[in-house]
Amino acid sequence: MNTNYASVEPSRAEVDGLSGPTVVEFGAPWCGICKAAQPLIAKALAGTQPLRHLKIEDGSGRPLGRSFGIKLWPTLIFLRDGQEVGRLVRPTSVDEISDELTRLAQPA
Repeated sequence: MNTNYASVEPSRAEVDGLSGPTVVEFGAPWCGICKAAQPLIAKALAGTQPLRHLKIEDGSGRPLGRSFGIKLWPTLIFLRDGQEVGRLVRPTSVDEISDELTRLAQPA
C-alpha cells in the first residue's frame, strides 16, 4: 500500500492503459476524512493478492480527478485493465473495501 499521496499524477491515458487490477485512491494529505480512512484501506489491502495502488493527491483543477468525476475524498476507483469496475466514496468499513477488492479479483 502506498502511504503518501503522489503530487504528480499520471495522465488519464496512462491510467486507462494499465493492465491488471488497480486501485486508484484520490484524496489529500491534509484531509481529515482521508486520514481516518487510511487504517481501513491499509487493512483491506493487506489481505489481497498483489495489485497496483495509486494514491493521487486531488484538488481543484487536477485533470485526473476531474476525468473520473471525483467530488468527495477519499474516493477509491477499482480498475481492471484500465476499466472501472467499482467505486467507493468515503469508505467507512474494511468490509466494504474488501468486497470491492473481491469483485476486482474475479475474472471479467
